[in-house]
Parts: sequence; C-alpha cells; structure tokens
Amino acid sequence: MLDRLDHALRARPERPAVLTATRTGATRTAATRGELAELADAFAAALYARGLRAGDTVGVAVRPGPRALAVLLALWRLGLRGAVLDPGAGPDVLRARLTAARPALVLADAAAQAVAGWARPLARRAAGLELPELAGLGAPVATVGRRLPGCAPGLDRHAGRLGVPSRFTGDGDADAVIVFTSGTTARPRAVVHTRASLAAGMETVSALFSPSPGETSASFGEASAPAAGAGPVLGGTFFVLVPSLVRGAPVALPARSPRVLARQLARLAPRDTYLTPPQLRDALRAGARFRGRVWTGSAPASAELLGRVRESGADEAWGVYALTELFPAAAVESREKAAYEGPGDLVGAPLPGVRAGSDADGQLLLAGPGARHRYLGEDPDPWVRTGDRARLDGAGRIVLEGRAKDMVLRRAENIYPGLYEPSLHVPGVELALLVGIPADTRDGRDRVAGAVCGDERLVAVVQPCHGTSEPALRSALTGPLRRMGTAAPDALLFARIPLSGRSRKPDRAATAALAAHRLSSGPGSRPGPGPGPVRNGAQRGAP
Repeated sequence: MLDRLDHALRARPERPAVLTATRTGATRTAATRGELAELADAFAAALYARGLRAGDTVGVAVRPGPRALAVLLALWRLGLRGAVLDPGAGPDVLRARLTAARPALVLADAAAQAVAGWARPLARRAAGLELPELAGLGAPVATVGRRLPGCAPGLDRHAGRLGVPSRFTGDGDADAVIVFTSGTTARPRAVVHTRASLAAGMETVSALFSPSPGETSASFGEASAPAAGAGPVLGGTFFVLVPSLVRGAPVALPARSPRVLARQLARLAPRDTYLTPPQLRDALRAGARFRGRVWTGSAPASAELLGRVRESGADEAWGVYALTELFPAAAVESREKAAYEGPGDLVGAPLPGVRAGSDADGQLLLAGPGARHRYLGEDPDPWVRTGDRARLDGAGRIVLEGRAKDMVLRRAENIYPGLYEPSLHVPGVELALLVGIPADTRDGRDRVAGAVCGDERLVAVVQPCHGTSEPALRSALTGPLRRMGTAAPDALLFARIPLSGRSRKPDRAATAALAAHRLSSGPGSRPGPGPGPVRNGAQRGAP
C-alpha cells in the first residue's frame, strides 16, 4: 500500500493531502499531495547520500504530520527499518531502547530536540517530557523540518537524486518498523513488523472505512489513481493516513483542544473519524457533533461511550480491538455491543484473515498476515500472546475477560476485572475500573474478615460524566454491583481516573494508588463488614 501511495500522490499533486484546523475550526492545508511526494523524495535522497542502505535502522522522533509521513515513505522506498521513539518514555527507558535498536541515524524534529536540550526544564514541568541528550546516545542526529537553536544539522534537502532507488526491490520479509511497547530498561520490549505485516494491517484498516461515492468496499486500495469525490477523513495515525490518502481522501489531523476539535468536526463534516476514547470523551464534553462512521481504539471503549457518539449524530460508532502486535484484530458496532448481555467485554468478530485461539490458561492468542514477525532479539512466533483472558462466544466473537496481570486475589478467589467492568458503564458513567489494593493491616493482622495473607480489597473507581450527580449514579449502580455476586467490590469510589501514555489509557496502577490513598485518608474509611458511607466520595460495600 505504501508503494501505491507513492504513485497516488503524484497522480493529483495539486489536491490537499494533510489538513489541520485553525482556532475557529476552519480547515487549513498543511501539505498537498505533490508537496508530500516531493518531501519524501528529498528525504530519501538525503538518507541515501548519508550512506544509509537497505536493512539499516533509523530512529524516528518526529511528531505526526506531513514530515513524519514523508519520513515513513522515504524509509519504505529505501528498505530502511524505522525505530519509533517516544519522547514521553523517560530518559532511561529511551536510552535503553536506542541501545537495543542501534540506529545508524536518529531523525528528530526541533520539538523533540528542544525537550532533550535547552527546553528540558520547561518540558518537564509543563508536559512531563524528558529526553536524554540525543547527541550523546552513540548515533548521529539529523533535524527534520525547521531548526531551532541547539538543534542538530538538518538533512540535506538538496542532495542529489541520481542513483537513488525508486523503490525497494527486496521481499516482504524485510523488517519495516520497530515499535517499543513496554519492558524495563534492562530488557526493552520491542515489536518488529515486516513490510508484509505492516502492509496487511493497512489493507485491513482500509477495508473498514466506508466507500466514497462511486467506490465499492471491494475496490478499497485497488485504484491506481485517487478517487475524484473522496470525502475527508479525520484521524492522526499512520494506519488512517496511508489507506485514506491511497483512496484520494484528504486526512485532517485532530485538533488538540477539545473545543477546537468540536469546531473542526462541525466545519469538516468527515465521512470517517478515528479518535481515541479519551479524545471522544473530551469532544463530547465540548459539545461535538459527529456524522458518518466513527471509529475508536487504542484503549477500551464502552457501549455507553459508543452510544453517546451515535446520539451525537454518528451513523455508526465502532470500537476497534487492536494491539501493537496486530492492528486491527476485531471490531464491533455500538448497537451490537449494547445488545450483548453476557459477562465480559464484547470486542467483535475477528477481522478477515485474523485467527483467534486460546492457551491452557485462557489467554487470547491471535495470528494473521498483519501480526508482528517477532519481538526484537527473540525468535519469530506466528501467535501473538495478547495477555488478555478471553473466550469466543457461540457466534465466534471475541469476548474479553480482563488482563491476566490485572487479576485481583480476594479471599482465595481470582477476580478478573474485565469480566465485570462493562456492567459498571451505566448511563452517566464516563470511565470505570475495578482495581485491587492491599487489604488493611495493623500489627501484622489483616483486618478484612476472611482474608488471607497477601489478600486484596476490590475497589470500583467510577468517573461520572460531567453534570451527573453522585447520589443518582450510586443508585443506578446498585443493580449492576449486586449482580456481580462474590465479585462485588468492597468499596465504591467516585474519582477522576488517571490516564497514561500516548493513547491516554486508564492507568490501573495509578488508579489503585489513588483508591488506596482516598480510602485510608478519611474518617469512616476503615475496612469492616457491611456497607457504610465514607468521605471523599467513596462508599464501602455494594450500594
């Protein structure tokens, strides 16, 4: 698909490719298709002039946008392997990841270098970002885009293009990208996708989007030239940018401000929208209206959230189950998700080409052409071990039962939060988690009746929607909490749930720490049998 994109960009060079929004939400063209193609040509020539050849690794610390996409196209054309670097990972983790990837060159925009240099104190205070000095990591650094004081020299945008390969002539088994997901500084965990698996994932995403006038679903990605009437798509990931541009649709990068995003949606009226659940919640609070199809992923999306998106004008609202190791794996529309009444979180049927199974412990296993080839430094494995407990229902749909590592042990019972959290998302609940906190101990004796050594208390932490009263929500949760049976939580806490990472997923560890602090800090919060009111918005026992 990236080869087709390179061709498609040159077919109608005058048309807009990447759009942004002004403060009023008005659309501004950040790059035309021709400008994007020219930028990719310049980057490819500059990298080739520096002696980089197929199989070499290039670190990439460039914010999403036209330059980042042009870098991806240049790496793809030359057969280079890109290692995606996240400035928010912290200096020790980033240093370990770069040591593992061993890039021959690091490409960084001015913002990433400023965070690592003169603006480090400001970035640390304002956004919690901290990078090590890029120049001291053992690989040369080149600036992509406008330089600021203290930045490394820029790539030579005027490098000669004679002899630069027009396309990579190797096969699909060659490495394309390294994406770090987790791991300690001693052993970073890195996902390696080949050219074939990256392309397969993009093809699957392309098939999800609704067709333009005159297109059919079967034609997605097959046109040699962009469709003349392709409507705009709103989303900021490569998996949205590439398939949309291949079909001729301009892609608008979502505004960071929820209010501006709401205005952007009103003015742009995209036919397809991809936003993370936190972005959707922020946009809904800002009064956003949607149209067409709305897709969300990267973090859990409840039936309640998808229903609110449809109530706000969307024709369809879809939750996408995806992993860095296999994107995307399954999808479910809001009405199907809302109709599901069983335990667990329905995430939909496996998408075409995706195979699902489970191991002896009930962990979900996935395989397919879009699956990662291996983890860096490990042998290839066709099955992706998701870390999610799951089962397939009678219709072959994937139902998640919770992360294996999130299991809570209470009175010798294993409780998997994912089985019960969907039932907490009643109207008026924006987010809800079940977390385990250490059982209260004093003088070495556990104070929870029937508890054993190492026992935990189960706490339901609920974040109300704006304007929803806690008493009304407590009443609405009475039934769902009672239906949890022996898994009913020991306490209910109303609080804003912490988020973390680039996709702003709910942070379970931080939520557990918050719950432990809140439940131990106020009068009346000591554990004991039976429900009773607690200060700080908490109530003990099932309401």
